[in-house]
Amino acid sequence: MAFDRIQPTKLSDVIMQRIEAMIVDGTLEAGARLPSERDLAHQFSVSRPSLREAIQKLEARGLLERRQGGGTYVCDNMQARVAEPLLELLTQHPESQFDLLEFRHALEGISSYYAAMRGTPNDLTHIEQAFTAIKEEPGADLAAQAQALTEFNLRICEASHNVILLHLVRSMQPLLQKNIQQNLQDLAHKPGVMQQLHEHRQQIVAAIKAGEPEQAREACHQLLAFIEHALLTSNREQSRIQRSLRRTQTG
Repeated sequence: MAFDRIQPTKLSDVIMQRIEAMIVDGTLEAGARLPSERDLAHQFSVSRPSLREAIQKLEARGLLERRQGGGTYVCDNMQARVAEPLLELLTQHPESQFDLLEFRHALEGISSYYAAMRGTPNDLTHIEQAFTAIKEEPGADLAAQAQALTEFNLRICEASHNVILLHLVRSMQPLLQKNIQQNLQDLAHKPGVMQQLHEHRQQIVAAIKAGEPEQAREACHQLLAFIEHALLTSNREQSRIQRSLRRTQTG
């Protein structure tokens, strides 16, 4: 009986698989800079030539890239492909804000669901810290506020421990943050709206901390439904104002 010879695994392939796993599980984010070759070789306890060979293989596969001025980075091509065309579309067609809100129902609802089911104590701490960092008050800088809200949603997504969901959310961060900022610009001046948004998010955090997936998802849906209703009401008011101004100018 003939047996196939077992081929020894090259050390560079083992290193490559380790880095790939770190990219998949989100330990190395898109756009993140890798430690220096010397530090990385020390952390993996491998030789620098083997590490360099692994990095070259990952570069060839389009997962890593060397940039002018030094440093090796995780490629963020997915973010560019997903976010930039949609950002342009969003700018040209403001009505697509509502399409994105509908999409966020699925994205954030399922993140909240699994965060309540799988979130670790460390995850819950990060969610609470991100929630505390949100400054929902009159006169707050809207760009900074949108960034804080995006970070809050990302912490919830991280707590879901679903790597596909995490990579999708990270790749769409610029688009999602732009949507949030636009919503804030439309609603921040409305009396009581910011307080109600705060209370809705408080319910999401409470459900996740209590380990109640269905309640967490429902609280997320309630938040987004409130935003959608408030935006529709605001748009109708703006339309009435514009019609009134046209009648005044005509008269």
